[in-house]
Amino acid sequence: MKTNKEKIKHHYHTDGLYELIVEKLNQLGLDLKTIKRSDLSAVDEFHVRGAAVSRELGNSVSLEGKTVLDVGCGIGGPCRMLADEFGCHATGIDLSNEYIRTAKELSKLVKLEDKTSFVQGDATNLPFDDESFDIVWTQHVQMNIAEKQQFYSEIQRVLKKGGYFLYYDIFKNTNASIQYPMPWASDESLSFLFGTDQMNEILNTLGFAQHQTVNQTPLGLVFIEELIKKIKTNGPPKIGLNLLMKESTPIKILNAFNHLKQGDLKLESGVYMK
Repeated sequence: MKTNKEKIKHHYHTDGLYELIVEKLNQLGLDLKTIKRSDLSAVDEFHVRGAAVSRELGNSVSLEGKTVLDVGCGIGGPCRMLADEFGCHATGIDLSNEYIRTAKELSKLVKLEDKTSFVQGDATNLPFDDESFDIVWTQHVQMNIAEKQQFYSEIQRVLKKGGYFLYYDIFKNTNASIQYPMPWASDESLSFLFGTDQMNEILNTLGFAQHQTVNQTPLGLVFIEELIKKIKTNGPPKIGLNLLMKESTPIKILNAFNHLKQGDLKLESGVYMK
């Protein structure tokens, strides 16, 4: 019997993911010797609004010269963007071995391997010393984690005193039942949605002070609507999140859009200080 974590690994797994991305880049006629980080942004930012919202979140605190940990880093897009544009060193951790392998190879490809590092591991048991990072960052991750208290406790533990916790996530907004599949879960057994009030309560008890919150739902809806239109008109892109979400991409995107539009789910970003 598979554990939830094994099922979640399986949900995100694609065999030979790095090789698949390289194949698609070749099909687009891009020269791998001169490939830029921006050429990867359609696939390596696995969250609503992609690189734009990562950049916005990055601008909410000073990152120059800082050490950043991205918990649930996927294939490393935000780490590369932060390291490249904000002059920090970014470490990513993810449950998926294949995502971590791909993240390392993509960083080499765009010559950012010296500014980024990637580790396979569990977000509820981080393999880092206490107070190791200036910033801890997470995007679209907690929905897969049942042990919320442990998840945020580990973030608090590895964050330096006076450091910042930055998040961008999907939260439950009503008690309505959710239609699956979703981008993060093929069915309800892999999904552990909760509300922002519950998150705030946990973070307050851990000694965090809330700095800012931004309702990201309106802009998220515009982004997803455009994505749906493009897929309907042109089919799935050569390189895009469909490489990660596979053949069920259209229904996953549509389900997420409908629940956000109905108000059952909400997108929020925010900053807390330890």
